[in-house]
Amino acid sequence: MGQELDCRMNYRGRTLAGKAYLETDYVLFRGEERLKVSFKDLSAVKAAGGVLKLEFAGGPASLELGAAAEKWARKILHPPSLLDKLGVKPGLAVATSGEFAADFLEEVRARNGAPGDSRAKADLLFFAAERAGDLAKIRKLAAGLKPAGGLWVVYPKGVKTIREVDVIEAGRAAGLKDVKVARFSETHTALKFVTPLTAR
Repeated sequence: MGQELDCRMNYRGRTLAGKAYLETDYVLFRGEERLKVSFKDLSAVKAAGGVLKLEFAGGPASLELGAAAEKWARKILHPPSLLDKLGVKPGLAVATSGEFAADFLEEVRARNGAPGDSRAKADLLFFAAERAGDLAKIRKLAAGLKPAGGLWVVYPKGVKTIREVDVIEAGRAAGLKDVKVARFSETHTALKFVTPLTAR
């Protein structure tokens, strides 16, 4: 989600000034003290009077967010699914290249029908790259996108065999523009590329 706000946090009898961040699966406060609370650890979430109250072991904590408090509460209680974050909408032509977990393919199938292969023109193409050498395929895969289509390169986090800079450089070398990054799973990150408007 990547939203952030300057605010005050009330925690363990103290009022602290800082900045709150609403991420995909956690809330982070940075200021005089740092606090990170995963959504899965929350036992209750309430918003009233511009204050977001988070109940968890070691809590509670209250964030003075003003008008954003209720919006943040809704997003915490109803976080977007992986497919929502990746822009997979009913009716889009979705293709895959490489090995993906069966549960991901099943989610795509449930929303859009069976994923196609990378030979058909796609609105979204998901490419699983496990090492830097795999990235040589990006140029060929890009040719299989519709003009406004997007290529998601899904790669392992925190490994030396493939780094974010490798993925970005390979996409740009293929004439694409990197526009978005998303958490794909506990172990993988997804980076989205599109064809620049001037080249469509």
